Amino acid sequence: MLEPIGELKVTVPDENTGDVMGELNKRRGRVLGMEPASNGLTLIQAEVPVLEMHDFAMYLRQTTRGMGSFTFDFLRYEQLPANLLTDVIMAVKEEG
Repeated sequence: MLEPIGELKVTVPDENTGDVMGELNKRRGRVLGMEPASNGLTLIQAEVPVLEMHDFAMYLRQTTRGMGSFTFDFLRYEQLPANLLTDVIMAVKEEG
């Protein structure tokens, strides 16, 4: 079973960079790099499963006090991890 993966580009104040990178790791994201964007801002580039992005806008707004922004675009499909595959199969069985 495949899951959609998106390309995330998020710009955050320098003091929030560590918090956002930690959150991306929790969301099964792969941080590809980071670079200074402009005065006091950092651009973080990552690949994140679409499933994990449902409340990212709210998280970013709260963490950066409204100073962060992001774009998220579909990139490709990847194999769903085995531990999540079991959850999907169980959910389908419950519906049927």
